[in-house]
This record gives sequence, structure tokens and C-alpha cells, in this order.
Amino acid sequence: MSSTQAEELQGKIVESTNLEKRAADILTRLRSLREQDAPTHGGRVLSYVYDSGLAALDELAADAARLVQPVNGLDPTVFPSTAVMERELVAFAREFLHGASDPAADTDTDTDTDTGGVVVGNVTSGGTESCVLAVKAARDFRGLPPGEGSLVLPTTAHAAFHKAAHLLGLELVLVPVDPTSGRVGAQDIATAVRKDTVLIVVSAPNYPFAALDPIADVAEVARAHSIPLHVDACIGGLALPWWGDLPPWDFQVPGVTSMSVDFHKYGYSPKGVSVLLHRGRDLHRKQYFGLTDWPGYPVVNPTLLGSKSVAALAGAWAISQVLGQSGYAELVSRAQRATRALIETVQSIDGLRVVGSPVGPLFAVATDGSVPLERRVDPHRWVSAVGARGFVLQGQPASTQPDGTVLPRTTHLTVTPVTESVLGELTNALVLGADDVRGLAAAEAPPPLAELAGAFERGDVTVADVLALPSDAVAAALRSAGLDPRGSADSPLDMAAVLAAVESLPREVTKRLLVEFLAGLVEP
Repeated sequence: MSSTQAEELQGKIVESTNLEKRAADILTRLRSLREQDAPTHGGRVLSYVYDSGLAALDELAADAARLVQPVNGLDPTVFPSTAVMERELVAFAREFLHGASDPAADTDTDTDTDTGGVVVGNVTSGGTESCVLAVKAARDFRGLPPGEGSLVLPTTAHAAFHKAAHLLGLELVLVPVDPTSGRVGAQDIATAVRKDTVLIVVSAPNYPFAALDPIADVAEVARAHSIPLHVDACIGGLALPWWGDLPPWDFQVPGVTSMSVDFHKYGYSPKGVSVLLHRGRDLHRKQYFGLTDWPGYPVVNPTLLGSKSVAALAGAWAISQVLGQSGYAELVSRAQRATRALIETVQSIDGLRVVGSPVGPLFAVATDGSVPLERRVDPHRWVSAVGARGFVLQGQPASTQPDGTVLPRTTHLTVTPVTESVLGELTNALVLGADDVRGLAAAEAPPPLAELAGAFERGDVTVADVLALPSDAVAAALRSAGLDPRGSADSPLDMAAVLAAVESLPREVTKRLLVEFLAGLVEP
């Protein structure tokens, strides 16, 4: 084909009528692909998605996103609308997290991030980025170079902090929690603190069990050692402020130096948008990356991303402006009523129990070990049974803590305002699903992986042996276990069996297997 012919063909492709036809076709295909997804609205999925039940909020966010679709959030001096939205969203979060200060605080020296200093921050792409940047700011504030320092956190702290430690070269110091309550002890945190600790992390609440850590007590430990304290409120930050009578957990607590809260969870905005707040400008500025020593434009980034969409920011800003604190309070009350009803339902199911005393619109369910075997309900089989009745729950594997205590295998439920509208059907699914699997033994790992677990127990194979295998060999092992990423949609993934494999194999091995599975899922 000559260059002239190619240009003519390209011209035909981009003709408006032809482009509109191609666009319509591809959107039809996208709608078909979306039909394979779990439903994002209507309360059928009790994890991953956060449905306010208000279609008007979804439309508002979509309209706001469209208005800023071509905007690049890299430079707010070129696109000042981004600075206005970010500034106002940060101010909104600061207010309900008790970080708003009097005007005099805006002119202080910010030398005391422990108890004083104006609370400032940024909007990030989500909870993981907020957590990574909180750790980065604390590390740099301490003045340690990459590869030095430690991070102290409960075993229930979010995986994002493990990622942060990995990326920033910090050593993780994991503190066991009470297996019954899911809460960490302040004294246990104090024992774990080291001379090189750059940050202590607590949760409000934690994701696995919805336990609210003793934040005020841990803050006293942090202050005694002059160590920053981060409160991860990614999931609870837009629910707990209106939940009711709770012990202090936010910037009301002296010693809390940073907080993260996700607006794409109980803020009901599109993924992904989170707010990271710091007490004191000096700590906040350490979150930034700046570079002028290169031939290009001066680079100053408050987040890991440079060029970035502001669609989610616009959606979160618009929703927060419309709802205000009173609107969020009303939505929280709906989620709270649904949560209490579901907890009461689970507590009445023979063979199951709610873990600890959950705080916020989420909770975990474990087997009730106090009843005879024939009456017990395995939480992962329960997930499958409830799934067959139209609701998606989330299984969580058992986990051994550094002190040898074991956190139970559980099922996680995240409750949203829309859940209240399907309470009757969901309650029936929970009760009847338990009836379907009561007395059944826990699911087993796929036979090839069970054989591999046996080989580890006998000492026939080591973790190093598996980690040294090439990608093709690991993929072949997965296929032999019936875990083919390109498997038929008629054979859905048996998550109970997958979680059984996670529990029976060394975690470094299951991490390698799951990385291969997910990578294969999107490989062209």
C-alpha cells in the first residue's frame, strides 16, 4: 500500500459517520463485556463496591467527570480548577476528622506535628497511594535514606503498608492482635518500637475484622517515643464520624500525625480518590517529590503519579458539595441499620459467629467452634452457598501471626446504604446458605496443590525450589490444578478451594501462584 493510499484509508476511518458507527459497535461490545461482571449496584456485592442507592449521585459524578475529562492534574497552575476542587475536598475531610484549626494555626511554625500545626493534605488515587505516601513522608521527615528504618503495625493493618515497606526499603515489624477481638494492644506496640521506627500505624477500623484499634492509647506510645502515628481510616473515615458514641480516633487525639480516608468507599465517588492528611506543613511537604535538576520542566508531584485524570476528584468534590455532612450522616444511618440487622441475623445462625465487636459498616464471620462439628458452618463454603443465591461475599484465609497465634478463616461483609433495600432477600440467603453447608468439612485445596503441600511437609521441596521455577512451569502447575486463567466462564473459580490452598501452602508460594494466575488473566 502506498503512502497516498494509506492516507486515504486513514481519512475514511476518521470520517465522522464511520467513526460514529465504529464507536457504537465498540460500546455495544463493552456493554456485553460488562454483563459478565458482578453487579455494581443493587446491594448484591458485599465488597469492592460502595453503592449509595442514589442514582442521582452516580449521574452527578459522571457529569462532573465529563466536564474535566481532558484536564491533566499534573499542573494546577495551568488547570486551576483542579486546585480549587482539591483544596475544598481536603478542607471538607479535615473538618469532619476534627483537623480544622483556628486561623492563628495557619501562621504557626508547624514544628510540633505531635499536638499542633495546621492539618493539610492532598487528594490521591486511592487508599494504597495514600498509605504509601504517608510512610514516605514519615521516612523522609525522620531523615533516613532509602533502605533504612522500620514500620510498626498490627497484623491486621492493610496490605498497602506491606507494599509501602517493600517499595521504600523499610523493615516491617508486625504486631500480633488479639485473635478474639482483632484489636492490637498498645503495650504490644510499645514493645515492638525500635530506634529506627519511622511510623506507627493503626486502623479505624481494620479491614479484616472491623476492629477499632485503641488509637488514643497507641498515640500515647507514639508521643512517648516521638514517632509519627498514622490512622488508616480509608474504609471508616466517611462512616465513623456519624456512627455514634466512639472513643476518640481521629485528629482529636494528640499524637495522631496523619490520616487517610477514601472517598471512593463511603464517599460514593468513582474509583479512585482518597485524601491523605498530615498534622503540620513540615511533615506534609515530605510527601512531595520535586526535581529541577534535569533539562525538562520543573517537576513537583504530591503523589506518585505525574500526569493524571481528575475525573474521580471531580466526582468526589461534586458529591461532597451536594451531600455535605448532613447527607453523609443520613447515608451512614442507612448502612448502620442494615449492618446491625445483618449482625443480628448472623448471630442467630447456628454454627457461625461474628468476630469481635465490629465498628462501622463492615464485619467478619467465622465458624462457631463452641458447637458440635455437625452443626458448624465453614465460612468459605458459606460464601459459595450464599453466592449461589445471588449475593457475593468475600472469603478471608486463616493467618498465623508472628507469635504463633492463629487468626480464623472468615467471611467479610461490607455493608452500604443500598443493602437496607435488599435486607429481606439477603437475610434469607445468609440463613439458607448456612443450612446448605452446615456440618460439611472445610473445602480442600485442588489435589495437585494438596500434593504440593504434602511435599513441603515431608521436606521433598522447598520454597526456594518453587520460587526458582520459570513462569511457564508455574502456569502449567496452575492449569494442572484446574486454575487456568483462560478457563471457561462455565467453570467459575472455586474460591473456597483457592483459599484452602492459600492456607495449606507457604505464603511465599501462594503469592507466586496467584501472581502467575492474575498475570495470565490479562496477558494478550
